[in-house]
Amino acid sequence: MWRLNKVRHKAGGHANTLEELRLRRREKERALRQARRDRQLVSKRLLLNEDEEQDLMEITPGEQDVVSLFHALQHSGTDKEAYLRTLSKALRNPSAQLTFIKLENSMHLLVGLLTGSDARCRLQAVRCLHELSHSPHTSMASACLPATPYLLTYLSGQSTKFTELCLYTLGNICPDSEIVKERLLAQGIIPALASCIQNQTHNLAVVEAAGFTLFQLLQTKDAVQKVIPMVLASSLPSQLLSVLTPDPEFGLAPAIECAWCLHSLTSSTVDHRELLAQGALTQCSSLLVSLGGAVVDGNTDQGVELLVCPLLRCVGNLLSSCPVEALSSQLGDVHLVAALCELVFAFLHSFPALARETAWVLNNLTAHSTELCSALLTFNLAPRLMELLPFSQGINTMILRVLANVAHKKKEFCIRLAELGLLSALAATLKMANQDMVTLSLEVLFMMIVSSPQIAEQFVRQGGLSVLEAIQYNNEGEVRRRAIHLLEQHILT
Repeated sequence: MWRLNKVRHKAGGHANTLEELRLRRREKERALRQARRDRQLVSKRLLLNEDEEQDLMEITPGEQDVVSLFHALQHSGTDKEAYLRTLSKALRNPSAQLTFIKLENSMHLLVGLLTGSDARCRLQAVRCLHELSHSPHTSMASACLPATPYLLTYLSGQSTKFTELCLYTLGNICPDSEIVKERLLAQGIIPALASCIQNQTHNLAVVEAAGFTLFQLLQTKDAVQKVIPMVLASSLPSQLLSVLTPDPEFGLAPAIECAWCLHSLTSSTVDHRELLAQGALTQCSSLLVSLGGAVVDGNTDQGVELLVCPLLRCVGNLLSSCPVEALSSQLGDVHLVAALCELVFAFLHSFPALARETAWVLNNLTAHSTELCSALLTFNLAPRLMELLPFSQGINTMILRVLANVAHKKKEFCIRLAELGLLSALAATLKMANQDMVTLSLEVLFMMIVSSPQIAEQFVRQGGLSVLEAIQYNNEGEVRRRAIHLLEQHILT
């Protein structure tokens, strides 16, 4: 199964201490993705190599004098790389960052070293810019503006490490300032990202970084008006979709980043015909089927929920623009309903909110498609779904809606649901304190009873008459009227 793995190109070494640091960093990144899932959080990312993590433990932030380092860089010859390396670590201190950008020509010096002929100095210069971009001070974004044309240019070449640093630096600064965002758009960040992903398709570390940067851009103010149209007009949507095939060795991270970008696109536009034409619904559904199959096989690796969440939301959003007659061809596989059921059970206790979102998509699918309702019965999923009706947190309501969709499609489906035990399940849900569940249960019971006289008889034999009479005497309003109608028009007659 896929996993949130370490970046493959990074060097090893210092096994015990560095492994702990790697795990801590990955946990932090996972927490940021979790926060993004819950609150659409715009977050910054700091990229460190393992050898730098070792040094990070040895250097107390603020120990280095950025002023003296700046002057040393102005006058040094062959030692520039060493001074830049030390400066990049000193710039992890927020106060040192402010001190540095206030120095006259400090950013001009960094840009000069970034564009110079010495590859090692270029790498250390971009590390300094990356540290500045990770600053809590929003003024750093504007300070980094002189470097942005070069950072964009370098996305087309250089080493993986260098390109990653450029991408994460751009991703960190674009949400901090409207001016920075406008300048980046004018400088061509959208085509630059498209070209980067296209040229680095097999370099998953770079693809992950490009996905992060694009997502940051999509979360900026006025992105719906200024960014998303440019993204949809580019080759980026098809490239994002091509990444939705997680690599067993590298991990889930690139797919997670790209899935969240697609979620931003599907959430911010009303008309999804372009995305549907490019196969967005097919690709997202296919990956959900794959993830559901992995769950069935017992693979529930940590982090898989961070990919499932944006995929579910993409499918849910895309369904609104998909014509009913095209749904079968767009989904491509009726096994999606089975996969969604497995995911509901997998997340029921660990991520109940995600289980509810999964049930929401299942509800939308069954509301649109008789074929998928039939598949739900064919795969014998209804009894498992009925097991969820006692659960709270909105999951039982959504599951009952799914079963209502099935009952609504065909009389034969109602008869089959009765055979599978839905009547006894309804007798239990009708006794619940949750009035929404009681009202919906009455609706489902009505559909079941009018489909066949035998179902009414079965319900009475299972003690349903006393349940309806209790509702009649103990409730008011619409619930009471529905119970009386069922009793007088369909049960007692």
